[in-house]
Amino acid sequence: MLFASGVSIAGTRVATIALPWLVYSETRSAAFAGLVLTAEMTPYVASKALGGPLVDRYGPRRISVVGDLFSGAFLVLIPILYAAGQLSLPDRLPLLLALVALAGAVRGPGDGARNAMIPGVAETVGMPVERITGIDSTIDRASGLVGAGVGGLLVSAFGAAQTVTVTAAASFLSAIVVAAVVPHLRSTHPDDPGSYLGQLRAGVDYLRGDRLLRSILAMIAVTNLLEAAYIGVMLPKWAFDNGYDAGLVGLVGVLYGGAAVASSVVATSMAGRFSRRTAFLAGFTLAGAPRYLALAVGAPLWVILTANVGAGLGAGFINPTINALFFERVPRHLVGRVGSLADALAWAGLPVGGVVGGLAVTALGAAPALGVAGTAYLVSTVVPGLRPEWREMDRDRTGVRPE
Repeated sequence: MLFASGVSIAGTRVATIALPWLVYSETRSAAFAGLVLTAEMTPYVASKALGGPLVDRYGPRRISVVGDLFSGAFLVLIPILYAAGQLSLPDRLPLLLALVALAGAVRGPGDGARNAMIPGVAETVGMPVERITGIDSTIDRASGLVGAGVGGLLVSAFGAAQTVTVTAAASFLSAIVVAAVVPHLRSTHPDDPGSYLGQLRAGVDYLRGDRLLRSILAMIAVTNLLEAAYIGVMLPKWAFDNGYDAGLVGLVGVLYGGAAVASSVVATSMAGRFSRRTAFLAGFTLAGAPRYLALAVGAPLWVILTANVGAGLGAGFINPTINALFFERVPRHLVGRVGSLADALAWAGLPVGGVVGGLAVTALGAAPALGVAGTAYLVSTVVPGLRPEWREMDRDRTGVRPE
């Protein structure tokens, strides 16, 4: 499960670098570059939210395999059509957006299904959920690190369109591994057959009643919007304006991801021995604003790279904390649908992040837009932590799943 998840995430990170770079390098339009991420993430978020009951009904293994296979099939068409001269930009931008949107639509439920495997895998191998979520987060960070480095290098060496082939291959490999190795792990409670709409409503009702999860998801939605604008538009535009190529974008991702992997290992090894609330809020404070503001003020390159290392060290504590909290609070038979809805809410800002980033850069310029985004990131990560329900993060850490 961890290998399949890691391969898929690495491939996705490669595409996150290659696709906006492809559009911007051929059109010189920050708005068009942001539109690519919007085209992918809008159906991704919608399909993930609606796919939760399917994960609980048919099992996460089947949905994961189907999602990866179809996502890879749509993505592999991009380098093929580009090589054949049928994807020239900006004339064929609608075709590129359609392929990216279809890939995102089928990838959403598949990604949600892999996350829903965690309780079953933890139970099967006899490991605490908190330890599994920590390892999973470490693998995710390491995969993002590899994907960022490989993506930047491949774009520089072979071109952005050809680099998307790696993402398609990663999707196919993930599907093969899950189909061949991971057993069938059904997450639906035997007494919860229900209709599709009834199961979807049960997930909505659960999230509506959990104030802490709702508050965390709202905070993450804002920061994810800012991250989409930063990665998809602001950072590439800043690199272009300052005479750098895709290699710098990859280097920044490598430093950030490497530091996040290291701190995620620490968070996993120390699971249960530190305050979740403190680690979560401190991690978010370090992870966002400093690297945005370093670019905004035109700091020397070494300061910018150092800020990304510090951001990664903070980020490594975030996902293990969120995932462990989620699996402790959500009943087993609701994991698929609640998890998919939670992911969709947390990622709701991603579809518009690219567009917002493109408009901000067009209207203000890269540096001012980065300054505004960094300030917004700082406010959004400090203010929610003052709410009273956040004290619940350090309660009930027995790991006993509610029924």
